[in-house]
Amino acid sequence: MYMSINRRDFLKQAGLLTGGALTLSQTAAWASKNIGVFGVQLYSVRDVLSKDPKGIMTQLGQMGYRQFESYQGNQGFLWSMTPKEMKSFLNDINVKMVSTHFNYGAQASKPDELQKSFDMAAEAGLTYALCPYIGPQKSFDDWKRIADGFNKAGEMAKKSGVKFGYHNHDYSFRALEGKIPQEYLLANTDPKNVMFELDLCWIDVAGQDTKAHLEKYGKRYELCHIKDYKKVDGKPVQNDLGKGNVDFKAVLQTAMKNGMKYFLVEQEEYPTSPMESMKLDADYMKKLTV
Repeated sequence: MYMSINRRDFLKQAGLLTGGALTLSQTAAWASKNIGVFGVQLYSVRDVLSKDPKGIMTQLGQMGYRQFESYQGNQGFLWSMTPKEMKSFLNDINVKMVSTHFNYGAQASKPDELQKSFDMAAEAGLTYALCPYIGPQKSFDDWKRIADGFNKAGEMAKKSGVKFGYHNHDYSFRALEGKIPQEYLLANTDPKNVMFELDLCWIDVAGQDTKAHLEKYGKRYELCHIKDYKKVDGKPVQNDLGKGNVDFKAVLQTAMKNGMKYFLVEQEEYPTSPMESMKLDADYMKKLTV
């Protein structure tokens, strides 16, 4: 009996200790969690991309960017390649194009062109087609019109096999008539058809609490732009990652906890050159833990 009781006590204590150790281990694991796979918005290299799309994309892949988000440049968002050619090329360099920004503003009133963009994105294997910019609006009647347009576009995109979404700038996080336009869009678009991409620079520039916003709305955001900045003479100036105001460790931990799927570096201003900044940003992402 004495040995039996002690054995039970030992197992019980060992179980508790093991459970405690697991809890501590899980906490430690989260505390040092790496971002893992990350990508880049190709607009970051717009000054050099059009001259040699395949060469520049190959260099980005070699830096460690495993995902691309394209944009609608002067050669289209597939850079003069057919959807099949783009898929084959990216497969060769071990990169996946997950999304693109496209000229929604010009195509919203032209359903045939809009449908063509969605179909082309789907054929190229992309998951998302995103509206990159709509500009500040004068009233919530204007924002209602935009939300209605997003819902219609989202239905079209879904039929093509891609997801439609919106990428914010600071204007949609600045109060209008006492309300935040971005929150209006989130509340008045169908989650089944419209998703969002959060720019971690522009929400910060607008003075919003990024963590609080993600805790409330994080499930609607599937991609984010990882972008840094400092204010110079009161204006935001972008710089290499880790050298600005954005607390990436805190906001990315919150983003990951709330289901963020894709982490895409974007930089539009450079201390020296686009490719040098892209290399520094890739090195930063590889080392970043949240």
